[in-house]
Amino acid sequence: MNRVLALSASIALLWIGGAAAQGGAAPDTAKGRQTSTQICAACHAIDGNSVLAANPKLAGQIPEYLTKQLLNFKPQGGKKAERDNAVMAGMVATLSEADMRNVSAYYSQQKLKAAVARNRDLAAAGQKLYRGGNAETGVAACAGCHGPKGVGVPSLFPRVAGQFPEYVEAQLIAFRSKVRANDPGGMMRGVAARMTDQEIKAVAEYVAGLR
Repeated sequence: MNRVLALSASIALLWIGGAAAQGGAAPDTAKGRQTSTQICAACHAIDGNSVLAANPKLAGQIPEYLTKQLLNFKPQGGKKAERDNAVMAGMVATLSEADMRNVSAYYSQQKLKAAVARNRDLAAAGQKLYRGGNAETGVAACAGCHGPKGVGVPSLFPRVAGQFPEYVEAQLIAFRSKVRANDPGGMMRGVAARMTDQEIKAVAEYVAGLR
């Protein structure tokens, strides 16, 4: 728990420092909507409510989290992008950090059309893991970072409630295999490494229906 708190504080300081460096300018959501319409809508819809499970729902998401992901898709300082995705790399290629902050703020203000859980038994198993983890294998409770209702914590942890179960499952598997490695301090890689395929499916099913 102390490690989680320490990492949380570090992440918060990074975002506070970033905002200070930009003079604390408020994002322009009107410009964000333009970016959504011109670049993002084909995959995520103008309002961030994607209809394809391969493309995450962005509506209602923590804006700092979205900005971080967009930055991570773009190579920085001559280094390879932290998240290697050819499609997203093309999408962010022409976006400035201000553009990213604008579109992130815009999506954060949109109303989420939540996904639903379809398997009651699987969701019930996922609920136990989400709330209490698995003490025997060292799987931490998801609620510890993402909150009991899955709405996340501003500047720290993303919203997971109402997300496509297929997308959540794919990301947990990516963290487990280290294909995705842009989680601060390796937190998600550490959690996912201890999860079985069935546990991943169960948690993904539960958060889809979490309200």
